[in-house]
Amino acid sequence: MKLNMKMTLAALLLSSQVVVAQQSNATEKLDPIVQSIVNETNNNSQLENLAFELLDVIGPRLVGTPEMEQANDWTIDKFKSWGIDAKKQQFGEWASWQRGITQVEMTSPRVKSLESMQLAWSPATKKAIEAEVVVLPNVNNPAEFTNWLKSIKGKIVLMSQYQRTGRPDYQVKEFALPENYEAYKKQKEQDTEAFRTLVKNTGFDNATLPEALEKAGAAGIAISNWTGIMGANRIFGAKTKNIPMIDIALEDYGMLYRLAKNGKAPKVKINTQSKSLGTAKSFNTIATIPGKEKPNEYVILSAHLDSWDGAQGATDNGTGTITMMEAARILKKYYPNNKRTIIIGLWGSEEQGLNGSRGFVYDNPEIIKNTQAVFNQDNGTGRVVNIQGQGFVDSYDYLTRWMAALPKKVSKNIETSFPGMPGGGGSDHASFVAAGIPGISLSSNSWGYGGYTWHTNRDTYDKIMFDEVRNNVIAAAVMAYMASEDPELVSRKKRVLPDGQKWPEVKEPKRKGTN
Repeated sequence: MKLNMKMTLAALLLSSQVVVAQQSNATEKLDPIVQSIVNETNNNSQLENLAFELLDVIGPRLVGTPEMEQANDWTIDKFKSWGIDAKKQQFGEWASWQRGITQVEMTSPRVKSLESMQLAWSPATKKAIEAEVVVLPNVNNPAEFTNWLKSIKGKIVLMSQYQRTGRPDYQVKEFALPENYEAYKKQKEQDTEAFRTLVKNTGFDNATLPEALEKAGAAGIAISNWTGIMGANRIFGAKTKNIPMIDIALEDYGMLYRLAKNGKAPKVKINTQSKSLGTAKSFNTIATIPGKEKPNEYVILSAHLDSWDGAQGATDNGTGTITMMEAARILKKYYPNNKRTIIIGLWGSEEQGLNGSRGFVYDNPEIIKNTQAVFNQDNGTGRVVNIQGQGFVDSYDYLTRWMAALPKKVSKNIETSFPGMPGGGGSDHASFVAAGIPGISLSSNSWGYGGYTWHTNRDTYDKIMFDEVRNNVIAAAVMAYMASEDPELVSRKKRVLPDGQKWPEVKEPKRKGTN
């Protein structure tokens, strides 16, 4: 009886809480267009399908690859299906490369398939190569290293620091005895410093060492760019021109290292079948919803379409891309009389230095001159939690005015700071800030982005939290609507920066690239 009574009281309490919450939501009076945006986002979301088509079907979108241009074409077709005009706008060209299969096996002292991946732009092997694995030596000076280089012809060199454990720091801290955790931290610091000294004593650094190994006749180079989290390695570009450069998972890399250090002369077979396809044009996707009252003034929804290709580029920046595409679809449907022209810019080659957005700023001065604001979303799958004024003195006035139209469910999570500091890099809003345009970063909650998915082999569809992305669609669409409706172009007055700091300068993009 007591248990049943408690359960009944709990049910009544929960029911009353739900009713109160529903009443609270029902009493929030939103602008009719904002309410339509909210309803469409929550009841007719296209996000899951957009993510499927972009990430599972097309996959990673490395600049210069056929997949990147396929993504440009797909976004254009999708915009046009919504009645939004879109086109590719070239900003440069890049070495065209296409990933193929990567097969890496240890063949001695036993047989084992290794978890590995060819680095972007790495040369193919044409046919599989099999060679002994060696590690970098502990040398005292460049002369000793030069002498060692004579011994590596035809061998595969392990070039990364050996990790004693693949457990993340937080796990060691949670479970180890306090004194053992302190010893672990000290050992880790010593290992890092020892490896730094080792590389310094070669006379090279991590960027130039691969070229020296290649020149000395190495058959291949293997690294393990571990993030510090189980299973996650960062995958960037190769530093070799004629021999394969691969990344191996920490566990397999450590095994090879121990075998080589203990005189077991492990052998590895590498088969990488990528293709070099010459040179390809590099594009942004530019979609446009013409303004009805002020067509020559602009609001820009911004995200980069390209990615690194260790995985699918889901949270960097598939989520930003589908957020802005979905926001555009909904604005087209429920904001038919947009005052200003709304541009959706999906940029290429952000990962190599904001090249797509810098190209747009550099090549479209008339648009930039009359741009009201840019809303950029990049860093991960989480809900928007921070907006700052990017160094514009009057940003408090217009940003808080626009944010006032947001549903409280969205706005209550967002911290603001004004006037803030101008973004000098990191993502595409900085390209516009440099030009004196309010480029507003819709910064999101982490969800482990920095350690787990940023540029790693684990940045895949399953990491997307779609409820959070729907939140961001509402934020982007409502802010764009409010910026479009504002009577006048907002102030672009810049703050006085602290001594020694300068406002970022407009930079022309890298127009030709290799890697």
